[in-house]
Amino acid sequence: MTPMLILAFAVVYIFWGSTYLAMRIGIESFPPLLLPGTRHLFVGLLLYPLLRWKTGIRPTKEHWKTAAITGCLLLFLANGSVCWAEETVPSGIAALLVATVCLWMVLLDWLRPGGHRPSFRVIAGVAIGFAGMFLLVGPSQLGGSRINLTGAAILMFASFSWACGSLYSKHGSLPSSPLLGVGMQSLCGGIALWIAGFVTGQARHFHFSQVTLRSWMAIGYLAIFGSVIGFTAYMYMLKNSTATRAGTYAFVNPVVALFIGWLIAGEPMTPRTWLSALVILTAVVVVITAPHRDPAHDVETLPAPGEA
Repeated sequence: MTPMLILAFAVVYIFWGSTYLAMRIGIESFPPLLLPGTRHLFVGLLLYPLLRWKTGIRPTKEHWKTAAITGCLLLFLANGSVCWAEETVPSGIAALLVATVCLWMVLLDWLRPGGHRPSFRVIAGVAIGFAGMFLLVGPSQLGGSRINLTGAAILMFASFSWACGSLYSKHGSLPSSPLLGVGMQSLCGGIALWIAGFVTGQARHFHFSQVTLRSWMAIGYLAIFGSVIGFTAYMYMLKNSTATRAGTYAFVNPVVALFIGWLIAGEPMTPRTWLSALVILTAVVVVITAPHRDPAHDVETLPAPGEA
């Protein structure tokens, strides 16, 4: 654990955990689909020409096909849905439900043709995780206040979409430069989000002049610290540490998001929320730390970055 590696872990833990509150601040004056659309278009327009010039790589049709599919699954459907859900769900709870992406990945990788049957420990972790979700969104008779069911359903869809995109990206073809691939995915996802914004009418009465400085700062934070710096740190973690250690972001980010949402935005933290968080994060830890039969497979199937 060199100082640079420790710094990379700290960046991913804190920056990615704080992106959920930044999104909630951004949608105060930005439509929920146009916020991530603007963010990802900015990242794509910044990274793609820069990395094309620096690497000299010319993406093929197959590269663009993978970037379009994963960009739509990860950024359009998953990231866009998280922004939409945060209109009704606190940012910390949103991060907690998105952490279940690794549970969905286990199920999808099991059910796909030629998939891998998980061990009993992993199956137990998935069962515990879904029990925690039921506790969080279940009937009020369970005690305490439950979260908005529509928002929770949208977040479950977002997690499912992220898992699908992560598994597809494992088998798809992208350029050898990871950041060039991110630029391509960001362009595709950003364009899809803006198209969806027009189709749903969110862009009809929207004007950039109505966006507050607070929301613009949130977008800048998401683009620079969430996407560019955060993803670069994550790739450094993968290269210089184990996949299991790098995967710990999946249960550290929700803790950071819950704390930041409570500290800065005054989001309520009920005993039911804390208990649900404990159950869900325990499940994620069980799944991530479960032994794998093939270490190389462990690296290959690690979920794509779960930042917001």
